[in-house]
Amino acid sequence: MGFVKLADGELNYLFDGPLFDGPQDAPVLVLSNSLGTDLHMWNEQVAAFSEHFRVLRFDTRGHGQSLVTEGPYSIEQLGRDVLAMLDQLDIDKVHFCGLSMGGLIGQWLGINAGERLHKLVVCNTAAKIGDPSVWDPRIETVLRDGKAAMVALRDASIARWFTADFVQAYPEKVKQITDMLAATSPEGYAANCAAVRDADFREQLASIRVPLLVVAGAEDPVTPPSGGHFIQERVRGAEYAEFHAAHLSNVQAGAAFSERVLAFLLDSGRA
Repeated sequence: MGFVKLADGELNYLFDGPLFDGPQDAPVLVLSNSLGTDLHMWNEQVAAFSEHFRVLRFDTRGHGQSLVTEGPYSIEQLGRDVLAMLDQLDIDKVHFCGLSMGGLIGQWLGINAGERLHKLVVCNTAAKIGDPSVWDPRIETVLRDGKAAMVALRDASIARWFTADFVQAYPEKVKQITDMLAATSPEGYAANCAAVRDADFREQLASIRVPLLVVAGAEDPVTPPSGGHFIQERVRGAEYAEFHAAHLSNVQAGAAFSERVLAFLLDSGRA
């Protein structure tokens, strides 16, 4: 674990895999967290992914141990944070996998910095997520009520992030993830809500030229499969995968999610 210095603070990151116990020229796979979680939301994937890649996780600005600056943020700003991190770590080109807000960051990178990507995976996301009527009241509540609002959001998020059968079967997994939301900085969360609110890539998707896999959850109430199909239909050659899951398909689908993403990343025919 370490920090890279940005112009206005530090971004927390964590490397796993062959960087430390194998060939140091293994390709890098960047994992980007959802709104209200941190880099540990990818714990389920690290063992499988790090057999093949140097896995680089980071806390998006406003989350975890990374900098919290005054909002609102933009997805472009968060995407440029990723590029600054890669530059400081002297990494030219990566695979990128992002979920929800991380998927928006991935879309921005695919549109604006495709030369830095080998392949791109966007999960449980859409070219536009919600509208101001969804986001503005949430931003107002969080800025007004602070930590109390984050606790309330944690409890409300369970039904959005996981299906009822998963919540019943794996309560500890659910608690580990939703506790990340309660621990998130209210100021950072609100600033990132604004970034998600303002992002709209519907007219730009066709400019993505890197190999793309779109992942959706069949029971996702936040970014339903229709948003994933929209992306796939507008990016030439894009692939699509769907799992029995709500919003956090990487956690709920676990090994099946990891296997599908690896099949895409490791297939030289998709280069």
